[in-house]
Amino acid sequence: MTGVRVATTPGGLHVRDPRRRSRVAVAGLAVAALLLALVALGLGDYPLGVPEVVRALVSDQGFASTIVTQWRLPRVLVALVFGAALAVSGALFQSLTRNPLGSPDVIGFATGSYTGVLVVTTVLGTGTLGVSAGALVAGLLTALVVYLLAYRDGVQGFRLIVVGIGVTGMLHGVNVWLLLRAKTEVALAASIWGAGSISLVGWSQALPALAVLAVLTPLVWAVRGPLRQLELGDDAAGSHGLRVEASRLAVVVLGVALIATVTATAGPIAFVALAAPQIARRLAGSAGLPLVASALTGALVLLAADLLAQHVLPTALPVGVVTVVLGGAYLLALIVQEARRRW
Repeated sequence: MTGVRVATTPGGLHVRDPRRRSRVAVAGLAVAALLLALVALGLGDYPLGVPEVVRALVSDQGFASTIVTQWRLPRVLVALVFGAALAVSGALFQSLTRNPLGSPDVIGFATGSYTGVLVVTTVLGTGTLGVSAGALVAGLLTALVVYLLAYRDGVQGFRLIVVGIGVTGMLHGVNVWLLLRAKTEVALAASIWGAGSISLVGWSQALPALAVLAVLTPLVWAVRGPLRQLELGDDAAGSHGLRVEASRLAVVVLGVALIATVTATAGPIAFVALAAPQIARRLAGSAGLPLVASALTGALVLLAADLLAQHVLPTALPVGVVTVVLGGAYLLALIVQEARRRW
């Protein structure tokens, strides 16, 4: 029975094998995300039951199929995929920094992507392709600046976070300045977009982003092994023959690319990258951060937040506002828990 221990899932189910608990968590998250997606496809001014939604998806049901596949499916699919991308980006950076606060939201990479979008929209005035390029380039430049400022014979996680928080503060100042100098209508549109929303994402906006994320997915899976070795520490990873800095840089680039793709399409959606990996780690009972469970948790969290923003609150809000409120409460709880553990 070596390596086997008793574990208890949040639902009270007792399992003896940690790997089995992880599989149970992944299966549960996948089923929950699927069911929530079916419910989301049926909600709206023209309500549909789950059986009607399923029939509309698999066969032509006239007006119901139009509502489900053309009007609601892009938003639900984007919520699931973008939530997964944000969560995986957070898992990469939290594993890299070995710190639950090491999220791209906190380090500043998401803010850097937003700065790039603001430069493109308020200064250059280019189209959708320029916005996507601006988000990606600015996110990578922010990552490069943070990486170089934090580099002292290698990059330590805590130093990366502290430098990232400082860069984030500077970028917030730049963003405010960009909005103040822009024309009123442009600044207003940029501010609304900056709240983070998927309400206006249709197939024409979703498909390019989904294609980019599909290309990034196998690359993320490929760095899973080096990332596990980096979690052991630089010395241990180097002794196993791993090129530490090259591997770390590859993880940073992929994490930034994920969050920049989401930001370019939907605006900055905060705190999913911070909270989802930690929730997944607790559900899976894993010592490290499980990428698959993190992706499913992020998908579930963002879809649930979007449903809350659409159908529960008295006034419909951008999903980014809801995640900020929920994430702020989560961050406060995380800080209190960490303080209690240290004291």
